Amino acid sequence: MFDVFIIGGGINGCGVARDAAGRGLSVCLAEKDDLGGKTSSGSTKLIHGGLRYLEHYEFNLVRKSLIEREVLWSIAPHIIYPLRFVLPHHGGLRPSALLRLGLFIYDHLGGRKNLSKSRKISLASDEVGQPLRSEFKIGFEYSDCWVDDARLVLVNARDAADRGAKIMARHEVVSARRENGLWVIDSRDHNSTKHEFRARILVNAAGPWVSQLTDSVIGGAVNRNMHLIRGSHIVVPKLYAHDRCYLLQNSDGRIVFVIPYEGDFSLIGTTDEEHHESLDEINIDKREAEYLCRSVNGYFKRSINVKDVAWSYSAVRPLFDDGNSDAKSITRDYRVVSEVNETGPPLISILGGKITTYRKLAEDVMAEVSRSLGALGPSWTGSSPLPGGSFACLEFENEVTRVREEYPFLSHSYAHRLMRLYGSLACQILRGAKSYEDLGQFFGGHLYENEVRYLMEYEWAMSVEDILWRRTKEGLRLSDDEVRQLSDFLKNVASENNSVVPHSEASSTTTVERSVA
Repeated sequence: MFDVFIIGGGINGCGVARDAAGRGLSVCLAEKDDLGGKTSSGSTKLIHGGLRYLEHYEFNLVRKSLIEREVLWSIAPHIIYPLRFVLPHHGGLRPSALLRLGLFIYDHLGGRKNLSKSRKISLASDEVGQPLRSEFKIGFEYSDCWVDDARLVLVNARDAADRGAKIMARHEVVSARRENGLWVIDSRDHNSTKHEFRARILVNAAGPWVSQLTDSVIGGAVNRNMHLIRGSHIVVPKLYAHDRCYLLQNSDGRIVFVIPYEGDFSLIGTTDEEHHESLDEINIDKREAEYLCRSVNGYFKRSINVKDVAWSYSAVRPLFDDGNSDAKSITRDYRVVSEVNETGPPLISILGGKITTYRKLAEDVMAEVSRSLGALGPSWTGSSPLPGGSFACLEFENEVTRVREEYPFLSHSYAHRLMRLYGSLACQILRGAKSYEDLGQFFGGHLYENEVRYLMEYEWAMSVEDILWRRTKEGLRLSDDEVRQLSDFLKNVASENNSVVPHSEASSTTTVERSVA
């Protein structure tokens, strides 16, 4: 029997599992697909306050998010790091004075510590102006943070597991019922083996599926009005050489980010579209791709079109219905709803939220848990490093140097890549290697056998998509033949373990050309 059973292995579910396990509770988490395989790996990959939320007077959300930005950077400096964002001033849109006021508030609302403050820049003299069209003369620059969103999910899951939680990927809950004061949960794993679990509290962290899960699997009544908003991104060959990002204002009031991505690419997004189709088929459509291209073409000298897209991804965000019908204006804040049944154990449902505030959300869930289980230990996740993040947030480059001193055969780029993915846990992949040959079979890009086996053993990786598009982004570099070699390797390992490799999730690798009718 478990104290807490969590359905959903995205950032919220894994964050709750980590917090609960660290407070001494027995925890079980079930995710029907890959951990972080849907919404949580389909974000714009930012830990940020949300500059545009100030326009909608969401000062509490922005302040909470800005505080969390500093906290998360401090506990995960390997996968979270600061970026500078350039906001070119567009004379026909928001006035310069309004932008300066917004950035002043943004600088001071959340107690900024280590990040640089905003400033006005000349696009005629600064290198960031070179890729832009000549009509843009001035801009503003501010700080926010990048995150490898899929890896943030995984390090939370790993920390939860290290603290005793049972984490089950590709494990679908098929029913949950109240019985004799407990939840009885029936599930089925990827081998079609059936399981039964009992728990004192059930947490519905199913993201976009939260209502569907309540209706078809759990049953019960809870205020769970949700807007399902699809956000799509495209990845193109890099548009410029420097390492700063752009925030582009559009005439429809939306904004689009352009962010350096994986060294050789630029990430562009996001869209905000109401999603009415199946949650099992989430793909960018041609209209969205063209919208993102037009946004870039309105600012950059170099034009792009859908034929330039190397990869695309889409995800549906479950936004809490605050009565606002405009997708870009709906709150990104969350609600934690506890349904207490006099004749049975409680159900806690998570509605809405954004990746930046997942840790605070988990603390709020723990407050609800304590109402049923009694006093728990104090909050702890804000001061304990996530796996791999056991160094100061400003010491990343020194850590890269240290790894290269210990493993002198590593190139700077490869050592930097390992540290950005795994931080201080990179040593578990290198394992005393003296050369690249010691890392095992080479699959292409930067991917070796040692890393693949590490991902399978410690990070629940089972399929090609798990490895190439979530735990790493080597899918951008591997050829079709190299992907087949990796697939064959995974099948051989699965056969040795009397298991099966899950069927490929086609949407994980769908490009614009394939996803547009």
